[in-house]
Amino acid sequence: MKKSEARKQSNIDVSIVIPCYNEADGVRKSLEEIRKALRDTDGVQVIVVNDGSSDETPAILKDCAKEFPQIRVLHNGSNLGYGASLKRGIREAQGEIIVITDADGTYPASSIPELLNELKNCDMAVGARIGSKVEVPLIRRPAKWLLLLYARWMARADIKDLNSGLRCFRRKDAIRFFPLLPDGFSFTSTITLSMHVNGMRVSYLPINYRKRLGKSSIRPIRDTLAFFTLVLRTTMYFRPLQVFGSLSGLLIASAILVGVAGKIYFGEVPDVASSSLFSTGLIFLGLGLVGDLLNVSRKMNDSS
Repeated sequence: MKKSEARKQSNIDVSIVIPCYNEADGVRKSLEEIRKALRDTDGVQVIVVNDGSSDETPAILKDCAKEFPQIRVLHNGSNLGYGASLKRGIREAQGEIIVITDADGTYPASSIPELLNELKNCDMAVGARIGSKVEVPLIRRPAKWLLLLYARWMARADIKDLNSGLRCFRRKDAIRFFPLLPDGFSFTSTITLSMHVNGMRVSYLPINYRKRLGKSSIRPIRDTLAFFTLVLRTTMYFRPLQVFGSLSGLLIASAILVGVAGKIYFGEVPDVASSSLFSTGLIFLGLGLVGDLLNVSRKMNDSS
């Protein structure tokens, strides 16, 4: 029997996918909290993807799987990454509705039923870390704020939380974006942007956010720079004219300003600088138009 046929015949409606890398301090508590939050919900499976952990995580997961029959543990042979683990869990999921969360005790599992209910009215329900008690380290807040503003401007959307690790969506929608979704921590940011720029409905529900249990594997400077890059890359993929058009407008405006300033202060227009800026602006505009045409063609092919 094919996996798709087995999925249709399954009694599983919701699959909770949890990537796990060296989370010995928090994974058991996280799983117990999920079990408690969903004790009155039928048709739920929990998939934990152990991403090559080198601590006691595999042994703890083995014990938890014996205690909680709805838990299925998958093991990556090596550390493949947060996004790669999520994608594997989603592929293996039997439920058509996917919930993702972390194993470090930061996200409240008690919010999952509310998110599932909200999903009835949207394409993705995100637990936004804007509740009354949010324990984000002060050193990370400025970068997160700048990244959020940047993402809102690029996506032209009121994004409340770009990379929250607690959210739910339909399996088919996630698989649609698999070619774009990275293997690292940028998975959540990319799927948020992808849905927004494609006009899909994304709802944000305020949640609290606790201090993590154990040591984080995030590299603040490197990962923050990567987040800024992926916002640009994702927006460029779906809205190339917006990105190249903005650059074109900036360059053409600069060409005009340079020409006017040269004429006022030096009595002549700096031909080389002005013409270079202007021609480069036209090139970027042309690239944006070509990219936009290719994007429209791709959408037409996808819908046919």
